[in-house]
Amino acid sequence: MPAIEAHSLAKSFAGRRALWDLSFSVERGEVFGLLGPNGAGKTTALRILAGLISPDSGSAQVAGHTILPGAPSNAALRGSIGLLTEQPGFYDRLSARENLVVFGKLQGLTAHEADRRATALLARFLLAAHADRPFAVLSRGMKQKLAIARALLHEPAVILLDEPTVGLDPEATREVRALVGELAAEKRTIVLCTHHLDEVERLCARAAFVAGRLLAVHEVKSLATGTYRLRIGLDSPAEGALRTLRALPFVLDAQAEMAMGAALRANALHSNDLLVELRHASSVPDALAALVASGTRISSAVPVRHPLEEAYLALLAQARDEGLIS
Repeated sequence: MPAIEAHSLAKSFAGRRALWDLSFSVERGEVFGLLGPNGAGKTTALRILAGLISPDSGSAQVAGHTILPGAPSNAALRGSIGLLTEQPGFYDRLSARENLVVFGKLQGLTAHEADRRATALLARFLLAAHADRPFAVLSRGMKQKLAIARALLHEPAVILLDEPTVGLDPEATREVRALVGELAAEKRTIVLCTHHLDEVERLCARAAFVAGRLLAVHEVKSLATGTYRLRIGLDSPAEGALRTLRALPFVLDAQAEMAMGAALRANALHSNDLLVELRHASSVPDALAALVASGTRISSAVPVRHPLEEAYLALLAQARDEGLIS
C-alpha cells in the first residue's frame, strides 16, 4: 500500500482555484518531488496532505489515514506526519532545545522523551553547541535545521518538506541538502517541494510537475542515468536520419522532437530537431559520421546535460499554452 495516495484533490480560496483534479501516489520509502512555478498549488497540496486544511473535493490516504472534504484532521494523522513549512514558527526567547521540547510535548511525547529526542536530534544536526541559545539569535541555516529536527521529533511515517533551502546562503543550503540526503538514504517517505531541480535530481526517485493539476510524473533516476543524450539539428528531413540512427547498435533511442524539449515530442517527421540517447559519449563521433555518410546535413549537435530541466521548461510552456499559469 502506498504511503500517500491523492485522488482528484481540489481546493479554492475566495473563489480562486488553487488545485483541481490533482492525483498522484508516493510509495513507502520513496523520495517524491513536487515541482511547479509559484502559485501552482504545491503548498496547498502539502497542507491538505498534512491535515491542516481539507479539500473541497477529492480524497487522500496518508500513512493509512483518510482525508476527506470537510473532515477535521485528527491526532493520529498529525502524529504520522512531519511537516516543514516555508516559515516555521518558533518561540524566539526559548532556546533551541526548549523549542524542541515544547513541540515534542505538543505531539504527545512526555517531557523526558521530548528532551531525549531533542538532545539526539541537536547532536545529529550539529546544533548541540547552540542548544541553549535563544532561537532568535540563531543563523538562518541553524533555524532551518532546527525546523527539520522539529519535523522528525515524533518519528513520523511521512515527512513533507516545503522549500527546505529557500532563502539560505550557499553554505547553509549545502548543509540542509546533506540532511535531506541522509533522510533519503534511510528510506524515509519524503515529499520534497522545491524550485531547485538539482535537489530533485540528487534526491528524488520521481517528480510530479504541478500547475493546479498534475501535468506529468517523471522517473527522475531514469533521466539521470549514465547514458549520453544529444540534440541534433538538421538541415534535411528527419525521417532518413531516424532510420540511420535506429539501426546503430549503440543508439538506445532516437526521436523527432519540438525544439522546446522532450516532453513535447512531435509525432510528425518534418521536425528538424532530433533527441538521441547513446550508450556512451564516445559513440557521438560514430553517430554523426553515420548520419553524414547517409547524406544527412547536420546544423548542430549539442549535449543534453539536464534532462529534468528540459522536461520542466517544456511543461511550463505547455501550462502557459493551456492558460494554467500566466
